[in-house]
Amino acid sequence: MLMLLFYVGTERYAIACSYVVEVVRLTSLRTPQQLPPPVVGMFKYSNVIVPVIDLCQLIQGTPCKTHLSTRIILVRYQVSGQESPSILGVVAERVTETIDSQDTEFVDSGITVSDAPYLGKIISDRYGLIQQVKLDRLLPDICHT
Repeated sequence: MLMLLFYVGTERYAIACSYVVEVVRLTSLRTPQQLPPPVVGMFKYSNVIVPVIDLCQLIQGTPCKTHLSTRIILVRYQVSGQESPSILGVVAERVTETIDSQDTEFVDSGITVSDAPYLGKIISDRYGLIQQVKLDRLLPDICHT
């Protein structure tokens, strides 16, 4: 399974590339008042208005830093009651590489965080641990805010 790597602070995370539509540079976002955290705004992508969340804000409570490698990862997700998938933008830091691994290489962390059901299994490489972000567990909370 091909996974897109990104950072939240100094920790590495990954999203399955099967969800990824495109990775785009960080752009100006329209930020309506009173957006629920971690929603940070919206922008137009291919004639579609895309809501954007900040994964650093969601996971560690502080916004992503604006670096050259900070990107918006456009991901596909299914909203109940809609026929076609929608697109969500997720801001993450250091979005620069992918890894290819078997699903069986990921292991359960042994820790369940009830406030973070989107944190998935873990894999290790020579640089340390990488935790999977499960979009199917992240999006229901975001979509219903």
